[in-house]
Amino acid sequence: MNVNQQKKASQINNLQKELEQNNSFYLIDFTKMSVSQSVLLRKKLRENSYKLKVVKNRLALRALEESYPEELKKSFRGPTGIVFTEDSPIALAKLIKEFSTQHKILSVKAGYLEGQYLEKDRFSDIAALSSKKDLIAKLAYLMASPLTKLLRTWQAPLNSLGSMLSQLKTKK
Repeated sequence: MNVNQQKKASQINNLQKELEQNNSFYLIDFTKMSVSQSVLLRKKLRENSYKLKVVKNRLALRALEESYPEELKKSFRGPTGIVFTEDSPIALAKLIKEFSTQHKILSVKAGYLEGQYLEKDRFSDIAALSSKKDLIAKLAYLMASPLTKLLRTWQAPLNSLGSMLSQLKTKK
């Protein structure tokens, strides 16, 4: 095996490890992006603990296992970057959408969210969702709300009794 083949095999192995470690990723097309915009995007991604990897399509297809859907594999055409996230695909989608809106250059080809293929048409729907933390907070509020109302209902007679007793005390 020559040096070039070893280098490609190493790149394929590294990409396979990235795909295994991150259960969600988006494929982006950065065709008309300038160098300064690319640096800015990478900086924003790094600040939020996301990773961007520009890949050669042939090597990426070799790195994808059989478990990935065929539709996803068809998205590896033209310049392709993979943006990875371990735990917050919605926040990443919002960041990509915001960057794309500001600079009007970036587009999403497809995605893979927690084991599910995502068509590019559905990307806007994902970016519009609330984050996982927000949804958990809303659920906790909804679960606690009936208990809070029940406690207030139980406290009302006790408060009334207390005020009646204080009024009786002042009359005597």
